[in-house]
Amino acid sequence: MSSVDIEKEKKYNKWIVALSIIIPVAVAVLFGVNLRSLGFNIEPLTFLPPIYASVNGLTALVLIFAVVAIKKKNRKLHERLMKFAIGLSVAFLLMYIAYHMTSDSTKFGGEGFVKYIYYFILLTHILLSIVIIPFVLITYVRAITNNIERHKKIAKITFPLWLYIAVTGVVVYIMISPYYA
Repeated sequence: MSSVDIEKEKKYNKWIVALSIIIPVAVAVLFGVNLRSLGFNIEPLTFLPPIYASVNGLTALVLIFAVVAIKKKNRKLHERLMKFAIGLSVAFLLMYIAYHMTSDSTKFGGEGFVKYIYYFILLTHILLSIVIIPFVLITYVRAITNNIERHKKIAKITFPLWLYIAVTGVVVYIMISPYYA
């Protein structure tokens, strides 16, 4: 790879670092803000969890279709699907924040072994959703700067992590949905 290719990538590094810090911090802060507790007369957005769980499921499917597209050498379709997957993830995040800013958190009511499974899945989902941010951004930058070999290397890590997050988002919703008020 030429130094020109590396320089093209480097110009995005500050953005990658900034977004990789700002996004999780903003989500954590906003997660703790309840607009109703602050005196805003707003209806809880209780209809959002099944929608954002569905968005997670759709993201998983789009990621799989994107991998199939690139394996079939359909780079244009792969590119479109990956941009769609990023858009879906942003949409999920916005709905997730909106729900938690307007609604009380739901406690998991399961007991016994199921409780441990739920919390394991939830914890790995949350931690990996933080870790995935720089991976997605770096993978995307390597693609748009046409550093395809470096893109392929990191995509082999990014894809299974992102897919796990998307699938476990659906699993977490299914497991907690009986306990929504």
